[in-house]
Amino acid sequence: MMFLRLLNPQGIAGIAASIALAILLVIQRGQTSHWKSESSRYEQLYSVDRAAFATTVANYRAAAAAARAADQANAERVSAEQRVINERTVNDFEARLATARAAAERLRLAGPGTAANPGRGGAASMPGIPAPSGEPAQASRQDGLPPSDALMATEQAIQLDELIKWVRQQHAVRVDGRSGERPLAAGAQTKVDPNATR
Repeated sequence: MMFLRLLNPQGIAGIAASIALAILLVIQRGQTSHWKSESSRYEQLYSVDRAAFATTVANYRAAAAAARAADQANAERVSAEQRVINERTVNDFEARLATARAAAERLRLAGPGTAANPGRGGAASMPGIPAPSGEPAQASRQDGLPPSDALMATEQAIQLDELIKWVRQQHAVRVDGRSGERPLAAGAQTKVDPNATR
């Protein structure tokens, strides 16, 4: 009690203020400790996020590099297939042209009078058996074309036929990197016959 008598209202206010400051100091220390631990936790989260981001960037770069490599390999495969088709088409075209020209030359050398069969002995001559219908030069002659025009028509027919084969073969090349046959375009009626394109 004696202690309380010594205190006047100013002393009591000072003690109350000191107690309040002590409480605030304790609270501040608790807050500081709390925010230090939170700061440490946020720093760890930030480090984890940075590592995850770096991993994601590395994965995307690796995926992009793999995609570029796959695209390059696919482009080289498509280019190689197209070169083979081009070479085969040119070779087939030249072989067919040579065959047609040789057949036209045989017909030219044979002349119009040799088409008839003289028959046996003194019998009346009979017409000869025509060349197979698959021989273009003979088929053109039967249509009444002069030999030079018949050869030109035959060459153009061979050219168009080889062009159609070339287009079908080029269309069959998969450019999307998938395996198997390329799907037909909308409205296509028939499937490309691989035997027809050799």
